Amino acid sequence: MKIRPEADRSLSAPGVSPADGSLHAQDGHTRSAIIRLLLESGPITASRIGEQLGLSAAGVRRHLDALIETGDAQANAAAAWQQAGRGRPAKRYQLTAVGRSKLEHTYDDLASAAMRQLREIGGDEAVRTFARKRIDTILAEVEPAGVEDGDVEAAADRIAGALSRAGYATTTTQVRGPIQGVQICQHHCPVSHVAEEFPELCEAEQDAMAQVLGTHVQRLATIVNGDLACTTHVPLNPAASQ
Repeated sequence: MKIRPEADRSLSAPGVSPADGSLHAQDGHTRSAIIRLLLESGPITASRIGEQLGLSAAGVRRHLDALIETGDAQANAAAAWQQAGRGRPAKRYQLTAVGRSKLEHTYDDLASAAMRQLREIGGDEAVRTFARKRIDTILAEVEPAGVEDGDVEAAADRIAGALSRAGYATTTTQVRGPIQGVQICQHHCPVSHVAEEFPELCEAEQDAMAQVLGTHVQRLATIVNGDLACTTHVPLNPAASQ
C-alpha cells in the first residue's frame, strides 16, 4: 500500500520562510503520513519511507528525528538477516507505546461506561451479543471465502479492507514454510482501551473472521496485551496445522 502525503516541496524549495503557515501545514501532512506508515508497516527503514511517500532522505530524517525526540518513535538496529546488501543493516523505525497512545481512540471512557451498564443490565451474554453484532456490521459487505484455490487469501484481503475502513489500519502478510498461511495484522485498534476490560470484543472479531474465511484462525498477538499489532493467523493448509 502506497501512502502519498501532500507534495513535500517546501522541504527544499528556496525562498520559503519557516514562518510561512503553508510550511507548517505541509509539515503536518507529511508527519501524519509518516506516522501512518510507521503504524501500518513498521518496523520500516527510512529509505523505504522515502520511497513510499516520495520524500528526500533529508526530509524523512528530519521528521523521524522529531518523532524520536518527542518519544513517539524509536529506531532499532536491524538483524543481520534483514540486511539487503553489503554494509551495516539499516535501522528500522516504529512507533512507541507513547506514539500509539496519542492516536485517536473512540470515546473510550463513554464506551467503557456504556459497556459496564450493558453488562449490569443484561449480563455477559448481552456483552457478547453486542460485540458480535458490532464486528458483523463492520464485515457485513465482505464476501465469504469460497472453495476455489486462493479464495481464503482473497477473503483475508477483503476482511483487511473492511477493518481498515473501520479504523483498524489492517494489512495482510503471506507466511511461507511447512504451515503456509496468511496473517491479518491490525496495526491500530480504535477500541483497544475498551477491549482491555471487555475481551469479548476481541473474541467476537476472531470468531467473525473464522466464519467469513470458513476456517479456523488463531490470534498470535494483540495490542491489548502490549504487542505492536493484533495478528491473526489464517492457515492455508488446515490439515497440516492440526
